[in-house]
Amino acid sequence: MSAPKLSNILAQQAVDAVAQFGSSGKAAEVLRVPAETVRARRREGAARGLKPSGNRIISPEDSLKRQVTRLESDLRSATQKSIDEESIRRHIIKLADSATRLETPEWVIEPAGRASSPGVPTLFFSDLHWGEVVQPSQINGVNQYNLKIAKTRLHNCFGSAVKLLRIISPKMDYPGLVMPLGGDLVSGNIHDELTATNELNTMPTVLDLYGELVALITAAADTFGRVFVPAVSGNHGRDTHKIWSKDRHATSFDWLLCCLLAKRFEGDKRVTFHIPDGPDAYYRIYNHRYLLTHGDQFRGGDGLIGALGPIVRGDHKKRSRNAQIDMEYDTMICGHWHQYVHLTRLIVNGSLKGLDEYAYSNNFPFEQPQQALWLTHQKYGITYRMPVLVERQRPAAKTSWVAIAA
Repeated sequence: MSAPKLSNILAQQAVDAVAQFGSSGKAAEVLRVPAETVRARRREGAARGLKPSGNRIISPEDSLKRQVTRLESDLRSATQKSIDEESIRRHIIKLADSATRLETPEWVIEPAGRASSPGVPTLFFSDLHWGEVVQPSQINGVNQYNLKIAKTRLHNCFGSAVKLLRIISPKMDYPGLVMPLGGDLVSGNIHDELTATNELNTMPTVLDLYGELVALITAAADTFGRVFVPAVSGNHGRDTHKIWSKDRHATSFDWLLCCLLAKRFEGDKRVTFHIPDGPDAYYRIYNHRYLLTHGDQFRGGDGLIGALGPIVRGDHKKRSRNAQIDMEYDTMICGHWHQYVHLTRLIVNGSLKGLDEYAYSNNFPFEQPQQALWLTHQKYGITYRMPVLVERQRPAAKTSWVAIAA
């Protein structure tokens, strides 16, 4: 069978792209086809007498950037006109109902498989602070953070989590992966110092993180078969001076980013999102009930007990409130405090960023950048609990296993 004849549209596209970008290699990157294909199409176009038409080729990145800019403008207009949240989703972002449905997917509530299965793993991502820069010279060299390091740590986190879960179950006998997004995904410009020192402004940061999370969720779906992503907004990604109680979600770049991700995966039946309007997301794994929140509602603390006091008090208040509205939960999970804590009824996530200038100058305790990983068993509830360290550790010095002082 002879090869199909090249259409004039594709030939003209190749001629225009090479003329616009100056080389077949660059044109191939934008068109997302092999460079040899672009060269062959351009040669065929030249043989047909085609000349550059002057039409500009828009890259996928530019197209996405325009889409995000348009969505932000639409959201602002929607807020001014008091359009409700469901209208925003349906008429502006056009998310499918299944992309943000409130029901936990069936495989999470009643996963198929043997009773001996280790359960459903949860890999908790929060406090990525994408775009922020931490200068090691300002914190005695104990940490460094920028976009390059953030991407490495994000990849290390998922890879290390898979290795840990493979140790527990070499056959990877898991019905899927729950991957909460707990807010403060982007650094934002909420303080003057962040505006001055962030590596990128907020919108380019959202675009950069969008690409990384698309790859991460895709890898999770390929590895575990199914992924459930409950998501809440943090306090850093807002576009208001102070955090709003009303329309908190609609003023957050975290929320916008999660909605774009849901839109990206709405045709992928392996991936389900739960993006509530309020600050809390409720879901359950088997019969274990979880409440996901960012944690910025909890304030206080002191030099003795640190963040644990306000977090425990906040958890107590939420349990009291929820008991009155028939929405009790078993475990609250949150971020915000950049300290990994795993108690029976409370899980506080670490951060991808690690120690920064603010924590160092306020004498907060040092903690390795890490994220939380645990398993929920159908009979025993939370079982395995594992912090996932995201920095490659230096080889330990060769010393004796047991040393006795003279």
